[in-house]
Amino acid sequence: MNLNAVRAIYFYEMHRFFRTILQSFISPVISTSLYFVVFGAAIGSRIDQVEGVSYGAFIVPGLIMLSVMTQGISNASFGIYFPKFIGTIYELLSAPVNFLEIVLGYVGAAATKALFIGVVILATASLFVDLQIQHPIAMMAFLVLTCVSFALFGFIIGIWAQNFEQLQLIPLLVITPLVFLGGSFYSIKMLPPIWQTITLFNPVVYLISGFRWAFFGVQDVDIGLSLLAIAGFTAICLGLIWWIFKTGYRIRS
Repeated sequence: MNLNAVRAIYFYEMHRFFRTILQSFISPVISTSLYFVVFGAAIGSRIDQVEGVSYGAFIVPGLIMLSVMTQGISNASFGIYFPKFIGTIYELLSAPVNFLEIVLGYVGAAATKALFIGVVILATASLFVDLQIQHPIAMMAFLVLTCVSFALFGFIIGIWAQNFEQLQLIPLLVITPLVFLGGSFYSIKMLPPIWQTITLFNPVVYLISGFRWAFFGVQDVDIGLSLLAIAGFTAICLGLIWWIFKTGYRIRS
């Protein structure tokens, strides 16, 4: 394991992040505040509690998941796409660095950035509502696993994308709708039975449900299924990345 290579890639990506630290810090704070104004105040005034949890607190896990997923994807996808765009990826591929070290550097940095955003949103949310996390270790485990898995997914998107528009295609048209329709701001038990069944085909439901369980002890699906979903998604992403580097898909001339 070439730890110097992993460290170099990781700190290069983190340095790019800290160059825009104000934007990285202020943006999620403002977005979270706006969500609380719109959902917490407007809708929360009409919905007192959901499954025994105040509506303002109930939406916090969904807000964190929404930001963590999108940030993990965008950071990882841009991180690997930009070397492709300017051609420096060939220098990286010709260096004595294997694919695992490349992935650890880029995905580790993207996951760290997403985790930072998640913690910032959690701290911001605590200013609006009283949060009592029942299972803090499980909450951090779900948060870290989500950051890593979606950073891996973003890495795949960055390899697949052939222009900057495609970098935003899947996060905007696939991930964001799945999060909004995955029980991030409501319990799927509030839906009619037919829609509850349809919603269970949304993989994001299992992630949000497990994360919400770590906060409040309430869940839409069994916690075991949530763990299986996040583990399976991570394994699929790792398998795809291994195949990409084995075949040279869109990274070699």
